[in-house]
Amino acid sequence: MTTIPLPPVSRVGILAKSNLHAATTHLVEISDWLSGRGVTSVFETDTASLLTPSPTRVVLDKPSLARSVDMVLVLGGDGTLLAMADCIGEVGSDIPILGVNFGSLGFLTEVTLPELYRSLETALTGRAVVEERLMLRSSTTRQGTVFAEAISLNDTVITKTARSRLIDLSVYVGDEFVTRVKADGLIVATPTGSTAYNLAAGGPIVQPSVDALVLTPIAPHTLTNRPIVIPGSSAVRVVPHMEPRDEVFVTFDGQQGFQLLAGDEVAVRRASRPMRLIKPSTRSYFEILRTKLKWGEW
Repeated sequence: MTTIPLPPVSRVGILAKSNLHAATTHLVEISDWLSGRGVTSVFETDTASLLTPSPTRVVLDKPSLARSVDMVLVLGGDGTLLAMADCIGEVGSDIPILGVNFGSLGFLTEVTLPELYRSLETALTGRAVVEERLMLRSSTTRQGTVFAEAISLNDTVITKTARSRLIDLSVYVGDEFVTRVKADGLIVATPTGSTAYNLAAGGPIVQPSVDALVLTPIAPHTLTNRPIVIPGSSAVRVVPHMEPRDEVFVTFDGQQGFQLLAGDEVAVRRASRPMRLIKPSTRSYFEILRTKLKWGEW
């Protein structure tokens, strides 16, 4: 993770969590606030549906928005930000995201509503800190050709369905065989994703500034199959060994995915572009950890 200066901002994309009607008043106020500073608001299609229709409002679908604005303001939770980050990566953009949480503090949407305008002001005046977060590009090969590709910020997960038995996965890093895992699945996580599914599965927390990937078995049959931290430059390949009754899926940030077939292989490596996250200067990563994980509370 590196920090970079924020370039000039003249168009701000605005995305709210689906059906977040509590955001409606804020959306109007944000648009007026930006307009007063000579900045154009560009609303994502579903977000615009929360507002009274206006012929002068700029409305674009998510991919088009990602291509045409200087930064994105996300109102919601971490899941909403993940979906936008993945979309930005898919269209080959690297615009930064400012995440505002409508609930409790998020790992990614760490700006609270009272901090909203102060954080926006800091971003528009170029004083905000922007962190670059490692993203993943996953390719699924089927019958010798690439069947599907996906971008993810948190993780790529190969897992079984609830009614399936343990699945059998061969794991490679580069050209080297690492292990054969019998488990409910395997998580390939970024440092950003280390506090998501990886943490729930017993994987380590990795500070976002560490250039690394984490391989975490999900409920492994052999207790000696432990999480492994590898360099962020590594190429990971996962080969499922499937019986006819096995149902195995690959998912990306929990946002999209599909069922794997016998003979499929999933390759995961660093994406060519990072995700850029606008950080408020008042809160450190460890403060977020203490708050979210309730460290020190008795």
